Amino acid sequence: MSVRGACDDCVARSWLLARIAGHLDVARNRVPALLELGDDDLIAELAGRDEAAVRAELDAFDADGYRTRCTEVGLELMCRCDPGYPASLWSLPAEPAVLHVAGGTGRLRDLVEGHVVAIIGARRASPYALENARSLARGIARANVTVVSGMAAGVDSAAHEGTLEASGRTIAVLPSAPQRAYPAAARSLYRRILTAGVAVSELGPDVPVRRWMFHARNRIVAALCAMTVVVAARQGSGALTTAGLACTLKRELGAVPGQITSPLAWGPHQLIKTGARLVTETSDILIPAFGMAPLRDFTPPPRLLVPSHLQPLFDALADGLDPPQAFDEAGLDAEEGLTQLAVLELGGHIRRQPGGRFSIAG
Repeated sequence: MSVRGACDDCVARSWLLARIAGHLDVARNRVPALLELGDDDLIAELAGRDEAAVRAELDAFDADGYRTRCTEVGLELMCRCDPGYPASLWSLPAEPAVLHVAGGTGRLRDLVEGHVVAIIGARRASPYALENARSLARGIARANVTVVSGMAAGVDSAAHEGTLEASGRTIAVLPSAPQRAYPAAARSLYRRILTAGVAVSELGPDVPVRRWMFHARNRIVAALCAMTVVVAARQGSGALTTAGLACTLKRELGAVPGQITSPLAWGPHQLIKTGARLVTETSDILIPAFGMAPLRDFTPPPRLLVPSHLQPLFDALADGLDPPQAFDEAGLDAEEGLTQLAVLELGGHIRRQPGGRFSIAG
């Protein structure tokens, strides 16, 4: 369906979410339930003293003007009345009324018609987690599986990057208007994604990002995919919210194990304890989700036995800290920290990276 073909009622719903975005932010803990409300009930529930003004604006809403603005910023629209609307999103209690697409609705249809997997995780991720995200994404992309993530810093960006390295197919689901990169620092990655994939949001042009939009975005990620894989997540991470939504939708769920003392491993380990599939290679995704033959593209970094007196520094480096921060975290002065750093490197436990950082080898 073309931009002009997105129906008036659906684009009005998208406009309404933007119009009451501030009210939704105040009530963000109830966002999933609020999104299930019809327009009238949603306004009555949230608008407060603005209720009459919002109703009047909705009555006067210019759907053609909205569609024209989308065209001006390079977005195509696919509403839930479109026969090409992703069928997987119908499993949501409150499916997005409109998908605003950078990269083309035709390409979006192609990307969701096949196998789709989400790879998600922490923004502040360790080199170990980033390496795992890239490797898993490369492996499943080579199997012609579409990789979905949120383009956030850390694991999400690494998943997109790994997919692109394999010339694969990827969808970035953004919290707000996909007319530009979010975060802004991901502009280069955004441009690369649009060469072979799409960026998608249920919110339209010029809408500033608010916190509730991340909760709303997470439900789209979970629903689009046959399987969600959590690579790294601290306690309270948004990735765990997405994982919970995937379980509610009865999708496959996987998690990548990490160092038992690392805060980044808390989320994956909790998921594994409660039934998520342990993911150590691409076949752990492809077999349960799609019954596909195992691939051997992903080899997890080897686990090495770290001497106990070096473990605090090793764990701090594994959590993504640079050396000075890691020394502080481990309670070491600079001299002792540098000595232990050298021992870890000589022992093959860590690898020196550009910019004075280190990645762990296990």
